[in-house]
Amino acid sequence: MASALGVSLRVQVLGPVRAWHDGQEIELGPAGRRAVLGLLALAGGRVVPRADLVDALWGENPPPSATNVIQTYVKHLRRLFDPQRHRYARSTSIPFVGDGYALRIPNDEVDVDRFHALVSAAGRTSVAEEVAGLLGTALGLWQGRPFADHPGLTTHAKVVALLNERRNALLAHAETMIGLGRAVDLLPLLVEHAADHPLDEAVQALLVRAYAAAGRRADAFTVYDNTLRVLRDELAIGPGAELVGAHAALLDEPVPATSRRADPVPAQLPANTPGFLGRATELAVLDGMLAERDPAATAVIAVCGTAGVGKTALAVHWGHRLRSGFPDGQLYVNLRGYEAGKPLAAAHVLGGFLQALGVAGSAIPVDVDARAARYRTEVADRRLLIVLDNAAAVEQVRLLLPGAPSCVVVVTSRDSLAGLVAVHGARRLELRPLRRGDAIVLLRKLISDRPLAESAAVALAEQCAFLPLPLRVAAELVVSRPETALAELVGELGDRQRRLRLLDGGGDDRAAVREVLSWSYKHLPAEAARLFRLLGVHPGRDFDVACAAALADLAQDTAGRLVDVLVRAHLVDRGPAGRHGMHDLLRAYAVDLAQDEPERTAAFDRLLDHYLTSAAAAMDVVYPTGRVAATAPVADPARMRAWLDAERPNLTDLCAFAAGHDRPEQAMRLAEMLYRYFEAGHHSEALVMHTNGLRAARLVGDREGEARALTNLGAVHRLLGRYSPAAARLRQSLRLHRDHSDRAGEARALSHLGIVEDRLGDVGASIGYLQQALTRYRELGDRHGTASVLTNLGTVQGQTGDHAGAAEALNAGRDLFRALGDRAGEATALTNLADAYTYLGRHTAAAAHLHQALAHFRDLGHRYGEAAALSTLGQVHVHLGRADEAIGLHEEALEIFRATGHRYGEANTLNGLAEALRAADRPGAPAAHREALAIATETGDRDEQSRATAGIASCGEDASTGPRG
Repeated sequence: MASALGVSLRVQVLGPVRAWHDGQEIELGPAGRRAVLGLLALAGGRVVPRADLVDALWGENPPPSATNVIQTYVKHLRRLFDPQRHRYARSTSIPFVGDGYALRIPNDEVDVDRFHALVSAAGRTSVAEEVAGLLGTALGLWQGRPFADHPGLTTHAKVVALLNERRNALLAHAETMIGLGRAVDLLPLLVEHAADHPLDEAVQALLVRAYAAAGRRADAFTVYDNTLRVLRDELAIGPGAELVGAHAALLDEPVPATSRRADPVPAQLPANTPGFLGRATELAVLDGMLAERDPAATAVIAVCGTAGVGKTALAVHWGHRLRSGFPDGQLYVNLRGYEAGKPLAAAHVLGGFLQALGVAGSAIPVDVDARAARYRTEVADRRLLIVLDNAAAVEQVRLLLPGAPSCVVVVTSRDSLAGLVAVHGARRLELRPLRRGDAIVLLRKLISDRPLAESAAVALAEQCAFLPLPLRVAAELVVSRPETALAELVGELGDRQRRLRLLDGGGDDRAAVREVLSWSYKHLPAEAARLFRLLGVHPGRDFDVACAAALADLAQDTAGRLVDVLVRAHLVDRGPAGRHGMHDLLRAYAVDLAQDEPERTAAFDRLLDHYLTSAAAAMDVVYPTGRVAATAPVADPARMRAWLDAERPNLTDLCAFAAGHDRPEQAMRLAEMLYRYFEAGHHSEALVMHTNGLRAARLVGDREGEARALTNLGAVHRLLGRYSPAAARLRQSLRLHRDHSDRAGEARALSHLGIVEDRLGDVGASIGYLQQALTRYRELGDRHGTASVLTNLGTVQGQTGDHAGAAEALNAGRDLFRALGDRAGEATALTNLADAYTYLGRHTAAAAHLHQALAHFRDLGHRYGEAAALSTLGQVHVHLGRADEAIGLHEEALEIFRATGHRYGEANTLNGLAEALRAADRPGAPAAHREALAIATETGDRDEQSRATAGIASCGEDASTGPRG
């Protein structure tokens, strides 16, 4: 970075964190200070919140002085980086922005930024020599493992991601060098990396190929043999397709060529089961099934067995053992096949899997068969482990089976899954209860504080049918009652089970499990037993203490104490961040216990009231509209937003459950209330939520509620770039509102319809609808609606060339939002106002507005708004002559738009990115314009089509014929 005195800075992160002033190394000081500098450098000029720095350095147990320590570190770094700065002047190298800090020196002076730029440039050229040179230079920047002197950061998500980027760059470099016949030059770097990663089959396979290409066949065979031995000794698995292919090439056997892709690597396996033991035979059987799989077909393994036998624990444990054998990742889903009325649909699971595999939300098809086809395409050349847990039947998993022989699928079920075996060639492991010896070892481990006689251990294990879940439940009861003799407890359970066998003619494993649960349940304190029973009423996936308190009509501290009792009894699982869950068997048992209809009804109504009240409080704080809140919320937006994020799956489930269980009014209220939260970036869930709201309205014949739900659905379709269905639903909504003289509903439908018409290119119709909406809102005295329409109207006015009028309307909208305390609305108006100011040549003012908008959006967790502000800021930076910075801003925005499925934002940002690339005289502009044109053509967006077509022409190409050769 050149200052007024001509001083330059350089920072190294790819190895020990170091820095230089005009070529002279700076003594940075203690490890913590170097760590802060490294984390800022990894952010690429973006702001790193202080809270993130504290979390990175100290984790969950920061000292009380953590924030002060961070401030001290930054103060010393500023003195080192800006030695001539007056103590009260703003730092230009490490400014304080929002609630954090940013490292602001040119990208080419930070080695990690140079690495990313070189790798990106390599991806944009098809000339092998250029690729090799660029990647070789990028890899040469690495001087060791980042943050090696700060062990706590070596597993930080950004560091792990960076190491994975280096691995991918190395693999691409190796492929290119081998193809160019320059394997000898590659070997030193590849040998070093392979030695550090003996279980990375892709790297070892490339080393085999590199040695072979260099004429060192003996070394190639040695690497193959050593890797084979390590895989067998460490993971008990055989070689994968890449290693087998490299070996086949050594033997002069033809192998099919494959191309490498830089895709996300999902890691969805749950945590390994604590204290997992036994099952050595079953693990060996699974290993054998994997080793003997047909190399031309997808390996499908079914783990079947009774409830509580440990199917999930075995599948997850085995999956963790195999992780390095699946370099493209692991997908996991609990299909909830045995939770009453709530098995997951294939469409829902496929949507989640596709997102995890890097497919943008906008590119995920709506039709389930199309989703399945896209899923099979995405996994076609990846080595993935896919765990489908708790399947009710074959039909639930059929569409989730990939067609790729590189994938391994594990399905767990209480069903025998005969169809999976017969039709799909699955290998089945029938999981039996634990062997007597393993069950007794587990019991002794769980009851470590009390001596356990052999006879008592055998009796208790038998009474638990040698099943892991009841063994854990029974052991906890034994531990919790130290005053009662073991023989008495074992005898008590034995008496209960003998009575059960007399009543049901013998019983089975499931009956034994139920009796153990009953035994534990009946020894609970009365209040804890009641809470356990009522937890079966909750239709969601997990719960917090406040939810438990609502179900049982208890104070939160009392509910928290009782939840702890249930956790200790192994009847409830404690999850992260204060969340709790239940094994499906325990949930089913709780459902069976809650048979008192008045009690169930009252509990469910309290639960609904809790969610409606809590959601209203959260929305009033995070997305205020100026109305009087239904509650007296605590003004803590971060906490309220965190609650909404944590409860999002439950809110979606609860809305569906309420709509189908005689609570349609509550379902409608919930969907309508949460509209703005789901609008901010959760569009797939929004479709589900508002579809259930529409179903509920039609169930009770509420035509006005139906109209509101149709407006919400139309708005979500608009956000997804589906303009035709959006317009159809909005017009239907408008007719219903007018039929019932609902002027507020009419105004809202008109406003959304105006935005859709603008996107479809009919600016006149758009302005007409928006002006009608503005009139309605002003007649109603609705200031929030007025502010929204002014913001939209100002944006559309800019399309006519009336930028001064647009700025006037947008300023008025911003002022109204600010007066109402609506930061999201204010930020939206500021973003659109910046666009108008850009056309008026007021670029500095535009940038200031956008920085303010970004701070609001990021505080609110409003992903769509953040992306829009970033993209607009990118356009402003082009006008300010900062094209390189503009490229980074557009790329960041594009990532968010793709993740949230916002098609207009994606097309708009691609066009902006292309314009920035042209301004920076960098390659890639025509391709970006063409991608924007494809999206805009698909959605019917006339403005972005025209912009893309003009951009392609500016690049000297013809949009209708493709690139000129």
